Amino acid sequence: MDLATVLPVVWFGVIGFGVLMYVLLDGFVLGLGILAPFAEDGEQLDHMMNTAAPIWDGNETWLVLGGAGLLAAFPAAYSIVLSALYLPVLLMLIALVFRGVAFEFRFKARRARRFWGAAFALGSLFAAFAQGVILGALVEGMPLQGGKYVGGALDWFSPFSMLTGTAVVFGYALLGSTWLILKTEGRLQAIARTLTRPLVLVVVAFMGLVSAWLPFLDSRIMARWFEGANFLWLSPVPLLVLVNALWLWRAAMREGRDAAPFLLTLCFFGLGFAGLVLGIWPNIVPPSLTIWEAASPPSSQGFVLAGLAVLLPLILGYTAWSYYVFRGKIQADAGYH
Repeated sequence: MDLATVLPVVWFGVIGFGVLMYVLLDGFVLGLGILAPFAEDGEQLDHMMNTAAPIWDGNETWLVLGGAGLLAAFPAAYSIVLSALYLPVLLMLIALVFRGVAFEFRFKARRARRFWGAAFALGSLFAAFAQGVILGALVEGMPLQGGKYVGGALDWFSPFSMLTGTAVVFGYALLGSTWLILKTEGRLQAIARTLTRPLVLVVVAFMGLVSAWLPFLDSRIMARWFEGANFLWLSPVPLLVLVNALWLWRAAMREGRDAAPFLLTLCFFGLGFAGLVLGIWPNIVPPSLTIWEAASPPSSQGFVLAGLAVLLPLILGYTAWSYYVFRGKIQADAGYH
């Protein structure tokens, strides 16, 4: 195989890894914002936010990596996605900025603390919903002609994208609640445990609804699952999802095993992401634009990949180091300055 065949596969893996890391790492911070209305008072919301305060800034690195990698390696796909999904992408970015500003300002404000708390919650909610809408629109497929987008500005708006938007909101809320189980004790942890079990049921229900809808989409995302003997070797994925959901349900209320719910939720998202990748491969923009058709020249991909070989270990290193340094429980009186 030549570089023109191999490099797009490598970059598809790199971008997929970056997107998955963003979803896993920033997803629980967005989940904290979504769960903010369940805080009993301002001090409890402080406690919730302080669990993520030392590490949340670095999570957006993975979003930048995914976007920059898409532009460098698959410029045709980048132009299609930005053209088709300009409005939800803009909503996501504005919401993330608003979430970030609210996160910082709330700890400094005195008279406007409730306003910034509400801004943190709303920014997180809209960012999560926009990401789900973007996911749904991509899975649903885009009208393409000659490798170019020929749809309208609102073609992303559909019942399916609204469903996936809502599903991602509840999925991030589950990440947030299990993160609180991991990082807190006492009353706040008890609230998180109480929220986790119904969230597991809701997320499983949404995964079932989305999966049941997929065969009826024009993008034929589920077609590969039922072609030939594919279902036999792909079937472990949905089976693992069900087993993972059962373990998560049991671990949510089991005292003394605070890490298990969060780790199982991460596995939940990882399995869902694996199912999605298996469904769309080898397309990068369903229903018909493949990674090889959208790829930039091998010389461009190779040049950027050389830089990535230096940067990616650094990103992984400082991410792991920051989580290691701030490991353990966060006490209610912990401060953020």
